[in-house]
Amino acid sequence: MMQAQCPSPKHIFLSCLVILITTLSLCVTPAWASLDDDRYDGNVFVLYAGNGSLVPPRLSLKETRERELPAMLVFYADDSRDSKRFAPIVSEIQSYYEKVISIIPVAIDAIPQKKNYTKDEVGYYYSGKIPQTVILDEKGNVIFDEVGQSDFNKIDNTFRKLLDLPLREGDNLKKPIQSFNEYNSGFAN
Repeated sequence: MMQAQCPSPKHIFLSCLVILITTLSLCVTPAWASLDDDRYDGNVFVLYAGNGSLVPPRLSLKETRERELPAMLVFYADDSRDSKRFAPIVSEIQSYYEKVISIIPVAIDAIPQKKNYTKDEVGYYYSGKIPQTVILDEKGNVIFDEVGQSDFNKIDNTFRKLLDLPLREGDNLKKPIQSFNEYNSGFAN
């Protein structure tokens, strides 16, 4: 009769390690953020523009009006593909004008529900659709109000007129604006 051999400690350790790795690989799923869906992935400015400095805004609308600064209100939702695609444009605008204007991203879910708003409240300017871009001059007058994917050059030229800078002719961006996640997509392979 043959006697059963006891497995060596090394064999037991390796078997346990294989079981542990297999179990962990089944439990851990990769996180996928996508521009092409209306799923919540996190804050659109952090994920798709690579810019956490926009949220929360540096100044409130009331503080912006008190300082008589031009303002750009951007109404968005974190679970909107259109807002995800617009976030890099907002970040690009910030790179040009952050020292002379106030950029105020507004998550529409955070707008208090009430019947009437004052001009110092963001709800006063919200049209009910996203993304929506509203530009106010230093006196608080609306000089730009557009729903959807506003073109960088239209927004840029609005600020250029307001700040007495030369206008850009045609599409003068040197590079296409891409989502921050598109820059990093090569690392996922």
